[in-house]
Amino acid sequence: MADQPIRILGIETSCDETAAAVLEDGARLRSSVVASQMATHGKYGGVVPELASREHLRAIVPVVRRAVEEAGIAYSQLDAIAVTQGPGLVGALMVGSVYAKSLAFSLGKPLIAINHLEGHIYAILLEERLNGRAEPEFPALSLVVSGGHTLLAITETVGSDSAGTGPVLHHRLLGRTRDDAAGEAFDKVAKLLALGYPGGPVVDKLAKFGNPHAVAFSRPKMKGNPLDFSFSGTKTAVLRYVEHSGMGEEISARRAFRQQHPKAPAAELAEHCSKTTLDLVASFQHAVVDELVQHCIEAANVDSVNSVFVSGGVSANSLLRETFQGLGGTFPPVYFPRLGLSTDNAAMIAAAAYPKFLAGCFADLSAPVDAALALTEAPARGMQEAR
Repeated sequence: MADQPIRILGIETSCDETAAAVLEDGARLRSSVVASQMATHGKYGGVVPELASREHLRAIVPVVRRAVEEAGIAYSQLDAIAVTQGPGLVGALMVGSVYAKSLAFSLGKPLIAINHLEGHIYAILLEERLNGRAEPEFPALSLVVSGGHTLLAITETVGSDSAGTGPVLHHRLLGRTRDDAAGEAFDKVAKLLALGYPGGPVVDKLAKFGNPHAVAFSRPKMKGNPLDFSFSGTKTAVLRYVEHSGMGEEISARRAFRQQHPKAPAAELAEHCSKTTLDLVASFQHAVVDELVQHCIEAANVDSVNSVFVSGGVSANSLLRETFQGLGGTFPPVYFPRLGLSTDNAAMIAAAAYPKFLAGCFADLSAPVDAALALTEAPARGMQEAR
């Protein structure tokens, strides 16, 4: 096995990015290609599922072809095809799944079905491997925070793969959002204020021009599970603030500016924002980040963990990273993936597939996609272990 590296092609199409990557032995990234649909969905201020599916259909073949070419190998040199099974948009998932099944069938290679959420957690391990660092210590507290998902889980090891490149993981869910995901709240607030899409990056950049303590947002009080999240109230509080502050005319003017200059840099966009708007944006971001961090602190106080994993698109937020990195003291070390592994990508799908490949946990061609697949859920029908 040492003389013949294991090469896995990962395919990711859960939402609005078509991605493919080739990972070797679970630790060497030979290629990673992502085709973004930002321009398609930007005019609507959010992802339109039907348009996402159509864009995946257009992009899937050239993206996979480019990933294999950049890896410098032939299709026949792949050992397995890994694809996101869920959760995500059902139409988008089906594009990737059907293509991966067709490719696996034509090449005579095994198919591996991957949970998108677990992929984000494996992005942490892949980051450490790519940098030649030791594996983080387990158990870990995993915060997966993105446009479609916000959850906390305890991630533990249930064994080690035979090649010694990392553990097989098990996840115990602690809490999840009851309404909007954090990234969804960023997008909706940015749309409300006519700041552009995607909302997370533009809010992050504009927040640096405002006072994060200018507007006080109350923390949600959760009934039942205190580790569940809720961002709908904070989003609604922004709407009420806009209405009471009479910001409609400014927002209309800014919307016209954004239509004419959709790629205007943050500094230029800030010139079209009043101090009230910039303070509101900074305060909103501070409230969301505080909610995420405080949940992690509370969870770490209840469960003994040796590491904290923060992954998903929102993990690229600069304030979130700065806040976690500034905790220090007795708080466990916090791990982030690089920005390219934080947002949706196929490298993390291939990384999550590697231990499954070694364990012979393959999917047959009847394995369905599951738009609501849970992190701790058992593999869907069609999964089987190799005999």
